[in-house]
Amino acid sequence: MWRELILEVAPIAELGAPADEASLHAVAEVLGQPLPADLAALLRECDGLSHEGLDVVWSARRIARDNAEFRNAPDFASLYMPFEPLMFFGDNASDQFAFVRTPARDEVFVWDHETDSRFMATGNLRQYLERALRERGDWYR
Repeated sequence: MWRELILEVAPIAELGAPADEASLHAVAEVLGQPLPADLAALLRECDGLSHEGLDVVWSARRIARDNAEFRNAPDFASLYMPFEPLMFFGDNASDQFAFVRTPARDEVFVWDHETDSRFMATGNLRQYLERALRERGDWYR
């Protein structure tokens, strides 16, 4: 389902091979939070998605690594609000995109690292993919 949607919107998108269950389980173990169901389903079909040089959806390994780094970086604790409620999964070369995991929500949020602002970007993963693959513009409108 996800591969078809992605390739319908962006036929030249670069899709990773499917993630294995061990990789998905590792994300939950490292972060202490389950992956959102839609994100897990997408990763089972393609472990990462790039389009026009942007990492629209990170691989399971990168999701675990980058989130752990954000949460454990000593200097981040003094610069930014806590990252534990968020699970980052993609970026547009300047801003990061995340699901809120505490409490679990389906909406996708954008984090602006310069201001530490966090805004709802789309209502769900499908809307995020459609927008990210169609436009590269300002996520704050």
